[in-house]
Amino acid sequence: MMDVFAERPYSGNPLAVVLNAKSLSDETMQQIAAEINFSETTFVNPIPEDNGGYRVRIFTPAREIAFAGHPILGTAQIIRQHIAKEPCAEVLLNLLESQITVTFEDSGDAQNNVWFLAPPISLGAIAPTDSIATALGLSPADIKTKTPIQVFSAGTAALIVPLRSLDALRCCMLDLEAFATLADDGFPPLVYVFCEETHEAQNDICARFFFEAHGVREDPATGNGASFLGAYLLEYCNHAESDFSIQIEQGHEINRPSLVLLRAQILDGVRSIFVGGSVVQIVEGELL
Repeated sequence: MMDVFAERPYSGNPLAVVLNAKSLSDETMQQIAAEINFSETTFVNPIPEDNGGYRVRIFTPAREIAFAGHPILGTAQIIRQHIAKEPCAEVLLNLLESQITVTFEDSGDAQNNVWFLAPPISLGAIAPTDSIATALGLSPADIKTKTPIQVFSAGTAALIVPLRSLDALRCCMLDLEAFATLADDGFPPLVYVFCEETHEAQNDICARFFFEAHGVREDPATGNGASFLGAYLLEYCNHAESDFSIQIEQGHEINRPSLVLLRAQILDGVRSIFVGGSVVQIVEGELL
């Protein structure tokens, strides 16, 4: 087990990685993920496939998903440490719908960063401000209206919601009952809220991420949400221009402070979005 997007142990987003998972059934993997009860648990086939990638399955406590950021980074780090025969500059992960390249930025200290290149991101439906505000327990005035509330997707999907203040971000919470009408209209119950006020002066964005898994849960750090934010900023925000690097803080409201690094650019009309952070291993053991 490890903490991802963590600057120290017991911060960031916890992840469990199960190695030698080739013989496990889908049902068993889901049961293990529910037992561990982290946001996600990954299962690795230690034998590379023909394209050089390692097959990785990602499960929440409730279902299998196609793409999630902190499981990508943590799993790649474990593969590098425990499966690869020699130190490598990159690891390829074969997910349900895409192959992801993960690179390692070795700085010589304990806080080496791991990065993934996000798969192509699609822009989806725009959501009504009043309905989202109600589902988050906010006033419509708490939501910025210069840019839209919109679905972004890459294997999984989430709503990106720009807020006006840190106060609004601190007090919001997803209400699934109030969200039901939006869900009926096809909007996913995964909501990434962000604002440009931060807890720490050196950071650029503060974010929270709510999702449904046997009720509402909050993620301490969200790599796929950060990649969606990168696409959002490239699409709509003037300050982003076509090439930027920012630091995203997350998890302060649930006492799991996290730091997510984001690099994004548009080159020849194509978005390239990299999400990074540090990984701290916490526990190593055996499933019986």
